[in-house]
Amino acid sequence: MSKQKQQKPLSKNKLLGIAGLAWMFDAMDVGILSFVIAALAVEWNLTPTEMGWIGSVNSIGMAVGALVFGVFADKVGRKKIFMITLLMFSIASGLSALTTTLVAFLILRFFVGMGLGGELPVASTLVSESVEAKERGRVVVLLESFWAAGWLLSALIAYFIIPSYGWRIALIITALPAFYAIYLRIKLPDSPKYTANKTESRTILQNMKEVWSRKYAKRTLMLWIVWFTVVFSYYGMFLWLPSVMVMKGFSLIKSFEYVLIMTLAQLPGYFSAAWLIEKVGRKFVLVTYLLGTAASAFVFGGAEATTLLVISGMLLSFFNLGAWGALYAYSPEQYPTVIRATGSGMAAAVGRVGGILGPLLVGFLVTGGYEIGYIFSIFCVAIAVGVLAVLFLGTETKQVELE
Repeated sequence: MSKQKQQKPLSKNKLLGIAGLAWMFDAMDVGILSFVIAALAVEWNLTPTEMGWIGSVNSIGMAVGALVFGVFADKVGRKKIFMITLLMFSIASGLSALTTTLVAFLILRFFVGMGLGGELPVASTLVSESVEAKERGRVVVLLESFWAAGWLLSALIAYFIIPSYGWRIALIITALPAFYAIYLRIKLPDSPKYTANKTESRTILQNMKEVWSRKYAKRTLMLWIVWFTVVFSYYGMFLWLPSVMVMKGFSLIKSFEYVLIMTLAQLPGYFSAAWLIEKVGRKFVLVTYLLGTAASAFVFGGAEATTLLVISGMLLSFFNLGAWGALYAYSPEQYPTVIRATGSGMAAAVGRVGGILGPLLVGFLVTGGYEIGYIFSIFCVAIAVGVLAVLFLGTETKQVELE
């Protein structure tokens, strides 16, 4: 028996803590990027198109990382990929704080995105394979809730650090804790299902083809549509959130303050989704929270009054991040163990294409003089398409045993 098989499995809470801490540090970096974009626009005199590229190159890296590391996680194991991706992410993130040109910054953000894009679907796959069916969805959504904690910390860092000490110090602060997560992961056992079902004879190409076999094609189509629409709208809206507040007439510091308040609503969004997902199922939570996201985005885009902006922004955070949690729980459940990371990674990679296009679209339309309300209505339509995909193509996987 291999050493890997003899490892004592971690308790559910310990597994959630180790995976969640790294997830939180990842979110800190992605979250701080939205504030750094607003600061860089001032310091480097960036155009809206250049601002859009910063968010998009991050997503280009995430698309590549999700695909490459997703397929390799079914070949070499979840834990190895977990370690490699976090190491890549942490080093590139720290180095990006030292850049003096937009080109160098973009190159490093690509590698940050590649590590992050590979890690997230693999992490949710590992956790979903390590928890009993009756609480699998809830635990994966709780894993996702660490993302909100990371965003909240990034908003605090942005508010207190960037105005006084600059964006470079903020980036270094968000990069350093990730190395602690690497230390924690050394003792993390691989997924018991992966260890038991590993087949050396299968090739990466075989796994990628099977994702689109007759048995899984409908599920794959559904996931690809939902991932694309969710990531397209999320990165289009949230990476631009501080900048949009500035465009609506608020100072940089005031916009950071309001985005911090909006970010607080992410945590109850996750927790409510975690409670509901085992009560009423994945499809209901996904559809309900996506519809809530679309409605909130529509109101936020057209709002001018401060109170309405903050309330609709909080609701946008609440519903959108709850939907993210449900999506991460739902995705690994569509496939058997031998192709689970491949299927989840490919869906996430397609989603990241949406993450490339979203920020670029906002930059292009802002440059063209379009109103923010018009831009956000595009995201509303995209989310509605995702809702239809879940309703008509999705199957309920609540408490179903994984193959």
